[in-house]
Amino acid sequence: MTTPSQRLEELGVELPPVAAPVAAYVPALVDRGTVRTSGQLPLEGGELTCTGAVGVDGADPEDAKDAARTAALNALAAAAAAAGGLDRLSGVVKVTGFVSSRPDFTGQAGVINGASELYGQVFGDHHIRSAVGVAVLPLNASVEVEAEFSLVDGAVARIREL
Repeated sequence: MTTPSQRLEELGVELPPVAAPVAAYVPALVDRGTVRTSGQLPLEGGELTCTGAVGVDGADPEDAKDAARTAALNALAAAAAAAGGLDRLSGVVKVTGFVSSRPDFTGQAGVINGASELYGQVFGDHHIRSAVGVAVLPLNASVEVEAEFSLVDGAVARIREL
């Protein structure tokens, strides 16, 4: 059985350091067999990878999709730190993605696919998800991702497919 850390290695991806909170919260915490993360921004080396609202005359949707992947990786790093290691996570339960959007932009789901596709590559399963358009995000980020992960020894029932 391939572990999440082995899958990341196969993808050539390293977990980043856990991003420092920009306000009064913790990046992630363990609760009853799950690890829940706070919203994570697309930060690399302390810098946002994509800013501004997505849509016509705004941030490019493909750039925002890449940023959602980065934010998801930051959420994974926070969850792994809270769980005591990446391989203590058995899968993703839920992803909530926020996309700073121009009024005419309706492609939020495609942007948040950047997060879902990464988690699919790492855990090889499906999860539930919301993709929400908002007027603005902290620090003018284009996307924000929060996630809930199940623990290997957690008592969380998971439905693989309906």
